[in-house]
Parts: sequence; structure tokens; C-alpha cells
Amino acid sequence: MAKKLFIKTYGCQMNVYDSARMADVLAPLGYGRTDSADGADLVILNTCHVREKASEKVFAELGRLKATKRARQADGADMMIVVAGCVAQAEGEEIMRRAPHVDVVLGPQTYHRLPEMVARAFRTAAQPGRGAGILDTEFPVESKFDHLPDAAAPQGITAFLTVQEGCDKFCTFCVVPYTRGAEFSRGVDDVTSEARRLVEAGAREITLLGQNVNAYHGAAPRVSISAAGSAPAEWRLGRLIRHLAEIDGLQRIRYTTSHPRDMDDELIEAHGAVPALMPCLHLPVQSGSDRVLAAMNRQHTADDYRRTIDRLRRARPDIALSSDFMVGHPGEDDADFAATLRLAEDVGYAQAYSFKYSPRPGTPAAAMANQISDAIKSERLDRLQAVLRAQQNEFNRACVGRIFAVLLDRAGRHLGQLAGRSPYLQPVRVSAPPALLGMIVDVEIRSAQSNSLTGDRAAGVPDRVACCGADSSTIGLSEARA
Repeated sequence: MAKKLFIKTYGCQMNVYDSARMADVLAPLGYGRTDSADGADLVILNTCHVREKASEKVFAELGRLKATKRARQADGADMMIVVAGCVAQAEGEEIMRRAPHVDVVLGPQTYHRLPEMVARAFRTAAQPGRGAGILDTEFPVESKFDHLPDAAAPQGITAFLTVQEGCDKFCTFCVVPYTRGAEFSRGVDDVTSEARRLVEAGAREITLLGQNVNAYHGAAPRVSISAAGSAPAEWRLGRLIRHLAEIDGLQRIRYTTSHPRDMDDELIEAHGAVPALMPCLHLPVQSGSDRVLAAMNRQHTADDYRRTIDRLRRARPDIALSSDFMVGHPGEDDADFAATLRLAEDVGYAQAYSFKYSPRPGTPAAAMANQISDAIKSERLDRLQAVLRAQQNEFNRACVGRIFAVLLDRAGRHLGQLAGRSPYLQPVRVSAPPALLGMIVDVEIRSAQSNSLTGDRAAGVPDRVACCGADSSTIGLSEARA
């Protein structure tokens, strides 16, 4: 009988991708995924260290799993527990010390060795007087992508595809360079092969992932490099997107997350030239204060960011923007926060994520003087979120009456309803028969809620399988605010 594998994923889309690939490498060992830890033979916690109290959440979950493991052992069965991801990378030894019932701890760059580690752990568990579990958090010399099996079929018509990992930016508040390592990009041939397999398996929309995905600099296709070496040895993200857009059946392309420093001309031009590239960009800025941006080591100014936004809107006038904001970085004063509010108002966002700064052990910001009190951070966050919520509501209301091409990818909440995403990533609900699942349907938006839209199939417009974005009646945030 197949062994049961339960994976709990914390954090971003890259961790979702990593969890799927861990399932891929364990499939040859007979593991099939289940949706509950109860009765699972192998449980993996795929952790993220970016959010506040990440470690505490992991240790709380490990406490619950300890009881589950003991109950299985009392019934004559067993459960192997694996902690993977960024918390494992940063705090592996502490996990082994505080949770000796954990069998394997491994970082995000070593999960291609998971079958070997699981086999070793089983052999160790069978020995009398077993010692500590297996810890593997050394950054490998080789790329894990050179050792992973082909990705399994996606679970739906949308799929994630990691093309870049790691970070060389070293923002003072961020742990990613320490947990994911240096920037690394997969070769174009490797990315293209995986994208083709995903499309052949039914994916119609692919989101390209990376810690700084627009820092992508992958090895060019082997056939493109002439004997004289005149062709570029590396491609940047803009050229990769143009290349992937030529895959038959790939209707939509997105990418996340980006850094303002890496929005080069080629990528900006792709937003205007590639219909399959959706008119929605997440471009984190963190702060509108040059003084705080310098303290964060962001290596750009607020006006640099504004100029990038202007260039993007010239290339794609209907583009919608989202961002990340952090309030209360050490040393931030009232004038700095006012500059952040001013930037948010100047740009105008369709959506944004905002957080209070919280120290991450080992990062430079955690040791800085002038830490901000939680009361001040909370007050500033409330004010910023009020501005951002108003912008999101304004953008959604401006969509009413427009026709969007919606990729229907799931059942809706109610009988006879399907749901999907607009080109701007808004959830859209529409009355439609199950036969339209997986198709792109023109939907006239009838009402807007804070976080979603509702509409009807547009009259007189045939449903279609192939469409590459919003039609000419789609409104962009720049128009909505005009």
C-alpha cells in the first residue's frame, strides 16, 4: 500500500513550489500526498522565516505532532517528522535540541537529497538507543535543480515555476540571503522544459517565481550560442518571458517577487509587447523615505521607484500595481512615515501588503538603535492600511461595467457558480456551467467587493480556450484614478 505523505506549507509561493517538488522526489519511494497529519507515515513542515513569530509557530506545530507520533507508535505504527525550509536552515540545531522527536532537518537547497535522508533516518530509528536525527543545512555546491525529477502534473490549470532563488541584496531587515543563499538562476533550457511539461499536463497560466525573480540571469539556450560566441551567454527575465510566451497552450504569464533595482529596459518593454504577460506587477518598495530606504540597504530612492513606475505605465498604460510596505523600521520618524504615505498616494495601488517591522535574529536591523515601540508601529500601520484599502476599493469599483477575460480555475461558493482570476489577480465569481472550468471567459463585472468581483458572462461574446489577457475595454488603475 502507498505510504501517506502530509506536507504543511508556510509562507510564499516559492514554498508552495518547493513542497510540490519534495512530493515529487518522494514519489519513487511510494509516498502519496494526504490532506491530514493523522495517519500520515511522513510529515513535512516546509517553513518560512520571513513572517513574525515564524519559529514559535513551527515549535507549536512540532508539539502537536509529538503527541500524534506517540499515539501512532502506541498503535504499532510510526510517523517520521521532517522540518524543511528557511526556519530549518536558520535554526536547525535549535530544532534538534528542542524537538528530539524530529527525524530530519534540512534547508531549502538540500531537499533533492530528501530520499537519502529519509532512508537514513529509518535505518537509525530501527537501531537500539537511536541518537539525534539528521541535520543537513549546508549549502550544496551543486544546484538541486540538476537532481530533481521532472515535476509532476499540476493540481490545476495554474502552476508555479521557480526560475531564480536566493538574494544578494542584503536588506538589513531580511533573512533570505542567510537562509536561501546567493542568487542563482536556472538555465533557459531547464526552465523551458519544465514549462512545456506543465502546459502539456494542463496548466494554462504559469507564475515565474524567485526571491528576486527579475534578477534572473539564466544560461542562454544551447542552440542560441554561436560557435563565435556572439549570442549572449545569459538571458534576463524579459527575454525569458518572450521565449516562454511562444509555448503553444501557455495563455498567461505572471512573475513575482521583484526588486526595483532589477526592472531593466528589456523587462519593462516586455510588459508592453507580450500579450500573455498579465498587466499586474508586484513591486515592493517598503518605504517612501530615502533615509529609511538607505538604512534598509534597498539601494534605490523613492524617486527611483517613482520613475520606474512611470516607465512601466508608459509601456503598459493599463498596468495595475501591488507592493510591500514596512512601517517602524529602526529609526523611522514621523517625517519618514509621512514620506511613505505620500509615495503610496502618488503611485496608487490596486493591492498592497503592509506589515510592522519585527526583528529577525542575525540581521543588521535587529541590532540597530532607535527601535520603534509597538504602539507607534501599530498606529502607523493603521493609517497606512486605511490609505491602501481605499485605493484597492477604488480600483475594484472602477472595474464595474468592464469586461474582463477571466480564467475559470475552480468551483465557486454557490451551486452553479465558477470562480477565477482577472488579469489583475482579483478573484471573480460568475454563474457558469462546470463545462467551462479551465476556459477563459469574458465576464462583465456587475459588482465589486473589497477583495473580489462578481459578474456575468458577457452577452454575444463566445467563450474561448485561448486568450492572453484583458480585452481593450479593461481599465487600469492609472485610468481609474484619472
